[in-house]
Amino acid sequence: MPSVPSASWLAEQDCDLDAFRTLVERTTDAADYPHAASVERNVLVYDSDRMLGASRRDLQAELVRALTDGPGIVVCRRAFADLDAVDRLTAVFDALIAEQRASGAGAGDHFAKPGANDRLWNALEKAALYDPEAFAGYYANDVLALVSRAWLGPGYQVTSQVNVVNPGGAAQTAHRDYHLGFLSGETAAGYPAHVHRLSPVLTLQGAVAHCDMPVESGPTMYLPYSQSYEPGYLAWRLPEFQDCFEDRHVQLPLAKGDAVFFNPALFHAAGTNRSQDVRRMANLLQVSSAFGRAMETVDREAIANAVFPVLLARRSEGERWVENVVAASAEGYPFPTDLDRDPPVDGLAPPSQADVVRRAVRETWTPEALRDELRAGAERRAS
Repeated sequence: MPSVPSASWLAEQDCDLDAFRTLVERTTDAADYPHAASVERNVLVYDSDRMLGASRRDLQAELVRALTDGPGIVVCRRAFADLDAVDRLTAVFDALIAEQRASGAGAGDHFAKPGANDRLWNALEKAALYDPEAFAGYYANDVLALVSRAWLGPGYQVTSQVNVVNPGGAAQTAHRDYHLGFLSGETAAGYPAHVHRLSPVLTLQGAVAHCDMPVESGPTMYLPYSQSYEPGYLAWRLPEFQDCFEDRHVQLPLAKGDAVFFNPALFHAAGTNRSQDVRRMANLLQVSSAFGRAMETVDREAIANAVFPVLLARRSEGERWVENVVAASAEGYPFPTDLDRDPPVDGLAPPSQADVVRRAVRETWTPEALRDELRAGAERRAS
């Protein structure tokens, strides 16, 4: 349902609150989403065991509809049935945050006051280098891979930022996310309307609960269907739209191991932690299309080398287990590269970093052999 007649360019004067309200006042009909277990406060809730037993293509098609034209958000209960995998990575995050504090380094926040939360940037790389075994056990998760592939297709890139909101931590302001959501309104208006429509399909936002999150602890606030409002990257800063968000947003309690995925154009914000003792920790996932670039610079060569011995030792877990870890670790897209030094040989593109890691696992290379080949590949790609 278009919110305004499609135009080549969008401007702040296109932001019509009545049109926005018409969109966000829709009701989610469970009959339209047969794989969902329930609808809670207009949000689709899925049982992860049931998801993994469904026809993959049918389920993924339903998830795309949910994130595009539906409420724009899905909750996957028990995405991590193995809570030990969550707890082990939580311990890694806690250790990294402690090191960060001890070093005197501070991590700012996009939409909250610096220092209000404990923020760990580039948690993906830091966790992989700190404890490769914990990293692999966590990112082998089938639900993360299933939803990421549904929205983005193969070759996606995972980045992760940990956000800990301590008791008393204030809420964020409502916002949209990367790419256009991180730009000023004036700068966003400089991009044509088709870029406003394209940007959300290049990124999947997600969050994994690393502790139980009752509503009083401030789990993320969402406004279902707000992602479908075309001028939303210009509207979210306007006071009347912020007020509408405050009036109509929803929050759902989460249990440790639950995961939430949402369209990055959905209006959302972390809530105020009104609890006395819940140190609310979420692993915020930003999964990017192979055709876009992630927000963070990540040394995927280092991650791949760190995780490779774990992949060799645990390849008996099965092809899917290995593939999920490789997808979260290595660069799955072969470009950009220097085609003079790195020409396509067996197809239209040279092998990606992930292709090399898959081959190394399949052929049981030594870690030294993989390290040498990844370094040679990086040198071939350099201009």
